[in-house]
Parts: sequence; C-alpha cells; structure tokens
Amino acid sequence: MLTAGLLAAAALVVPATTAQAEPVLLSQGRPATASSEENPDYTPARAAVDGDLTTRWASEFSDPQWIRVDLGRSADLDRVELVWESAYSTTYEFQVSDDGASWRTVYSTSSGDGGTDEFAVDATARHVRLLSTARSGGYGNSLWELRVFGEGGGTDPGDPGDPGPVDVDPGHPDVPVGSGPSTVEVVGGDGDWDLQVDGRPYTVRGFTWGPAFSTADHYMPMLRDMGANTVRTWGTGADTRELLDSAAEHDVRVVMGFWLLPGGGPGSGGCIDYRNDTAYKNEARADILRWVEEYRDHPAVLMWNIGNESLLGLQNCYSGTELEEIRNAYAAFVNEVSVAVHQADANHPTTSTDAWVGAWPYIERNAPDLDLLSVNAYGDLCNVPTAWEEGGYDRPYLITEGGAAGEWEVPDDVNGVPDEPTDLEKERAYVDSWQCLREHDGVALGATFFHFGIEGDFGGVWFNVIPGDNRRLGYYAIARAWGVDTSGRNTPPRITAMDVPGSTSVAAGEEFTVTVDVADPDGDAIDATVMLNSKYVNGAGGIAQAEFTQTGPGTFRVRAPEMLGVWKVYVFAEDGNGNVGVETRSFRVVAPPVDGTNIARGKTATASSFDPWNGDWTPGRAVDGDVTSRWASEWGPSAWWQVDLGSVQSFDHVQLVWETAYGKAYEVQVSDDGNSWTTVRTVTGGDGGVDSLDVDARGRYVRLNLTERGTEWGYSLYEVGIYQQ
Repeated sequence: MLTAGLLAAAALVVPATTAQAEPVLLSQGRPATASSEENPDYTPARAAVDGDLTTRWASEFSDPQWIRVDLGRSADLDRVELVWESAYSTTYEFQVSDDGASWRTVYSTSSGDGGTDEFAVDATARHVRLLSTARSGGYGNSLWELRVFGEGGGTDPGDPGDPGPVDVDPGHPDVPVGSGPSTVEVVGGDGDWDLQVDGRPYTVRGFTWGPAFSTADHYMPMLRDMGANTVRTWGTGADTRELLDSAAEHDVRVVMGFWLLPGGGPGSGGCIDYRNDTAYKNEARADILRWVEEYRDHPAVLMWNIGNESLLGLQNCYSGTELEEIRNAYAAFVNEVSVAVHQADANHPTTSTDAWVGAWPYIERNAPDLDLLSVNAYGDLCNVPTAWEEGGYDRPYLITEGGAAGEWEVPDDVNGVPDEPTDLEKERAYVDSWQCLREHDGVALGATFFHFGIEGDFGGVWFNVIPGDNRRLGYYAIARAWGVDTSGRNTPPRITAMDVPGSTSVAAGEEFTVTVDVADPDGDAIDATVMLNSKYVNGAGGIAQAEFTQTGPGTFRVRAPEMLGVWKVYVFAEDGNGNVGVETRSFRVVAPPVDGTNIARGKTATASSFDPWNGDWTPGRAVDGDVTSRWASEWGPSAWWQVDLGSVQSFDHVQLVWETAYGKAYEVQVSDDGNSWTTVRTVTGGDGGVDSLDVDARGRYVRLNLTERGTEWGYSLYEVGIYQQ
C-alpha cells in the first residue's frame, strides 16, 4: 500500500451476472488491415477498432479505399456504426466474406454526410469490409471507429468478439472453471495453433499477479471486471492454493510459475553452472515435481512455466564460450524438467519464459518437449511477431509480461534518467500490444500483461494498473480491447501535460513549481497529492509525500529535498470513485547558490583518510567545483577533513554538500598555523543534504572535525564551500 496512506482502498465494481439480449460488439480489438494508411504510426487501420475515439484510421488521398476486419470466427451480424472524422466518404459499400477473398455487398449509400452512420445488416460472415469509392473532399477517408455488432455464434470464446465479456461476464463463460481438472492442449500447427481448454479455444487475456495470494478473493472481482481470464505467477508453493481456489471460484486460470536461478534477469539470483551443478538441478527438479503433483488436478491450473529470465540472467555470471555452453545446458535442463512434468501431468502444457526473443534459439535447440514458447516483452512487444517469423520457429508463443516500455527501453530525459512514459502513453501501449498479438492470430496465444499490482512505489507507478486499489487508464483501455463495454463507467482523471520549470537546477530545500493539466471525464472533484522518489539518488524504491501547497488549478509549490541528485516528482489525481491518474517528471536538486566568493575552490585539501578502493575519492574532490565528484573517508566513527586557504583570511559562510554518508555531529574549526585549532561552529543532529552555516571566522586553515556518523559508512562530501560575503 502507498506510503503515508496516499490511496485508500476503493469499493470493488462487481461484474453483472444478468444476461443481456442486446447484440454485442464483435469488431473491437480484432485484426484490421486497409488499402492504405496515411501514416502507419499515427493513423493505422487498427486504430479504427481499438475502442478509443481519440485515435483513427486515415487513408491516402485517393479513391477507392477500403478497411477490413477479421472477426475471428463466423458470426451473425446485426448492425454497423461508422464514426467518421471530418474526412468522410460520400459513397461506400459495406461488404462481408466467409474467406476474406469473395465479397458480397450487404449495404451501400451514395449520400454519406459524415458524423456517425448507423445501418442494419442481415448477414453471417467472418470478414467485413468498408469499401469507399468517393470521398467528401481532398483528403482521404478517416474513421474514429468501425463498430460491427451481432451474435458471436462460433466465435472463439477467448477472443474480444465473444459476447460473454461485453455485457454479461468479462471472464470465459463458454469454458468455465469446473470442480475437476481440465485438459489443456496446444493444438494445430504450421502457423495455425490454438490453446484449447476441454476442447474449446482459449485465448489468454491476463495479467501477472501482484497482491498477496491471501487477498485473492478481494482482487479477483476487479481482475474479472476488466475482462481477464488468466493470471501468471513466478513461483509456486504451499500458499499458491489460496490463489488457485479463488481463481477457480471466479472463472480465472493460472499460469503456474517455477523459479530457476539466476531468475529475473541480470543481477538477480545466484550463479548456477547448469553443465555440472547436479545437486542444484536435482533439488530444483524435485521441488517442481512436488508442486506439479500437488496441484495438477486443481481446476484453475492452465499450464506450467519453467523458469523466468534465466537465460538472460546468466550473462551476469559468465561470458564468452562458457556463457554459451551454460545457456545451452540451462535450456536442456528445462527440457528435462518439462519431460518429467509431462510424465507427472499429461493434461497441461509446459513453457519457459525469458526476457528477450534471443533466448528462443537456445530453447529451439535444446528444449523440444516444451509445448509453446514464452517471452517477456514490453515496448518491443510488437516486434515479437517479426522475430518469430524470421526465426522460423515451430511452436506458438505466449507473452508472459508486456505493456508499457520499461526503463531499459526509453531514452533519457533532460536530467539523464529514463524518460518514463506518460499515463496516456501507457494506456495506449496495452491497446497497441494486444492488437499486435491479435494480428498474429494462430501463433500468439495471448498475453499476461505486467502488472496487476497494488504498490504505489517507483515500479508500481511505472507498471501497475491498480495502485492502492485505484484503477488507472490502462485498466480501462485493456478492458475495452478485450471487449468489455466501459461506456457509462466512471473513469480516471486524465493528465495531459506536466511540467517542472527549471527542472535541471532546483535548489535543495527551496520551493519549486509543478504544473499539470488534469481533467476528470465524469466531472468528479479531483484530490491531488504530490509525492517524491529518490531512486536515482540512493536506489530507494519507495515514494513519500512531499511538502507542498496547491496554489491554483493544477499548480503546486513543492519543497525540494536536501539531498542532491535527480529525483522524481509525482502527481496522483484521485476522483473519489476508485480511479487515479498519475504523472511524473524528474528534477535535479543542486546546492543553493551562495552570495560571495568561494575562497576554498581549487585549494589544497587533506584528510585523516580516504577510501582508496572504489574510485578517486581523495580530499581535493570536495573543493574541485564538481558536485558529481566527492571525498569519502574510510569507514569509521570519526574523521577530519581540512583545506589550506593559502593565507589567513576572514569568511562568513560555510556550505557543506553531503553525499549519502553524512555527518550527524561535527565542528568547524580554524587555525593560522595548522596546529592550534579554534572551534567556530558546532553542529549536532545533522541530517545530510546541504548544510548552510553562517560563521564569523578568520584563519588560513579550515577543518571539519567529524565526530558522529549519520550512516554505517564513513563520511562523504561532494563539495565544501567557504565564502566571503
């Protein structure tokens, strides 16, 4: 839960259980193609079926033009809605097809006048096409949305065209989780695969699971309300039963994860040599089989996922030829485990997840027993279909993590730290990612996006869709892509802009301005809170409430922290109805300017000690004028640092810019000869950051007599300034 109780738990919206007789939306989120696209990045065909009235398909400036949609299965059609942008068609035909090759016209007009066109159709088909033969002006054709309604009939119950998740139940009504085990299979071949549950097609629509398993009954309704039918875990143990029982009760299935070292990518877990570490492999295999036997008959089990990002993680342990050998040995071990799992449980498939498609060749060579491939892909997700095609793989795949681009995928901002995508960009990422997967129909079997988590910390703001039980824009965006009708629902505040004027130089301890443009689509009153994070300063992941004052609509005066470095400032905008918009920017905290002349700059400095092992942390670094360099003492309870001003001089002010290892108690001393010292200022209760000290002193030498540390380390100073004012 969020620091300082920022976001209170909200009442859950429980999906309705009464069946609806109205036709359902079949086209949303389905694969769409067009005769042309004015700009594939901004006006693609898929934008006309994404459920978002702020995005559109636009053609080139010529006649004729067409846009077509594959509904996934044959369906009984009822009506069509066309929501035109200003560039509309005056003459067009609406056509249907069973095979996507032979078309028949079921509606036509030569008097189109833009706006929203709605017309009835009476046809049964899988493919639909809008064929425009005359435009209204000099531009092309442009559609905000193409909506096709009807009865799902034989539609794949895992596809967004399924009538179940729209108005009745956003789960999987045609393949309910029963009281006994299901048979799950990967069937088909040659680019036309299906995941089937008890003989019925199943497209994975899900998220990685974040809350404690013991709280699953609280969060499963919220998950189901967004149209999800699957969750994924990274580890399996005794407490997993709580998650499985709750999932079964709510018609959700679970991708059961097993952790293998070094899991989680570079820097995570221990280094294992899979060529010869027999003891670890035997222990890991036995542990996995223990839980397979424990849960194989549970009705909520969907598949077994053996390992997470270990092939990538091994690069942190080994290199060169040895790395290649151990990666191949790891993949071979995964195959051994898969064979053993299949022997223990013939009713559920196996897969193995890694962090990049570069892991797939190792799996292809060494793990033929796996039923499907898996990969964690974020901003690169839409490139996965191309990688699969170019790799010539013979198995379908599942996206096991995906969504917004991560820290490792985005450019740096003006302060040199990863430029986090905006809330609006994250919202769009889910829709684009799902569309890319649906366009790879028959190979991509679905996704568990990242992340159905509740934390409001650094990573939680970046990825979570329900921080503090509050739904974000991404929650509703993926729900719409999965076919859930969100019209009429209360939705989050939308932050369309955020600015931190002077963000490259914010004086420590002083106020700075943060502005946001935020509006609530439902007219709700917005309760805004400003938070701070110091990950790029000291690695902290938590977020703490800032000292701030709201001075106007969307304008805040915020007290800067004392610690120097690049911070993140967040604005949380809550609507009081269980929704939140979140935006963030970085700002660099610098030492406050001091009037006068710094007479210590560039002078000779000495110290009782300096750390000789980790870099150039010699005493002179504290007077070189560079706040990115520093002096650091050896680790001990006391130390001293001093500077020779070159002659006896008077001075009025001392500024100390501390690194994380600061002085809690110390004395400022002066001397004319470097031997006899007089204390001119005593400090107790120091808290780091920047200490600004007025003094009335005179001497050639100035010493800091450091008597109490603020941390377990020694003492470390970025800069010492001695000023004549």
